[in-house]
Amino acid sequence: MQVLDVDAALADVPDGATVLIGGFGKAGMPFTLIDALIRQGAGDLTVVSNNAGNGDTGLAALLAAGRVRKMICSFPRQSDSYVFDDLYKAGKIELEVVPQGNLAERMRAAGAGIGAFFTPTGYGTMLAEGKETRTIEGRDYVLEHPLRGDVALIAARRADTAGNLVFHKTARNFGPVMATAASTTIAEVDDVVEAGGLDPEVVVTPGIFVDRVVAVGAEQRVAAREGAAG
Repeated sequence: MQVLDVDAALADVPDGATVLIGGFGKAGMPFTLIDALIRQGAGDLTVVSNNAGNGDTGLAALLAAGRVRKMICSFPRQSDSYVFDDLYKAGKIELEVVPQGNLAERMRAAGAGIGAFFTPTGYGTMLAEGKETRTIEGRDYVLEHPLRGDVALIAARRADTAGNLVFHKTARNFGPVMATAASTTIAEVDDVVEAGGLDPEVVVTPGIFVDRVVAVGAEQRVAAREGAAG
């Protein structure tokens, strides 16, 4: 695991990458990493996240910069998703809607090495069109495949120098499962302590799943979330 400055951590993200971005709305969204990705310039991205951006910061800013070709998410529209709404209505972005439980399980399957799984969620709806179905013990299921990322961008409360992460309450949301599903996981944290400085009983994501850590400080992360930092 490497502790890097934010721009170095994002320097090698290629055009066309699939990027898993944590967050449930703004909670747990890695605003500092997203801003660095915008500066870095990678485009034609496929982004996997719970939402499709809020307001004009974070993921919404990445969308507004024209860097995203496709969104894979559960909730593309909410009261402040106007950036995504405008792009979608103009035909400038593709959308794949995935039920929230399926979204999490598809990423978990990728991290666990599971080839595919059957789920009842989505059966008989447009979301199941073109997918294999099966009846098991009288119940109908849809076959879903793992959802892997080239890069995962997540936010955590604290890391140690071995890459172990602890999160702040519900801000963890998709972070732990995304960390397992990506080839390269980059975490922004408030601070980094020496290995052994975290209580192992509260470590949520083991360092084996974390490749790079960026220490941004709590104040900077709050400012970025509120749109006060670029």
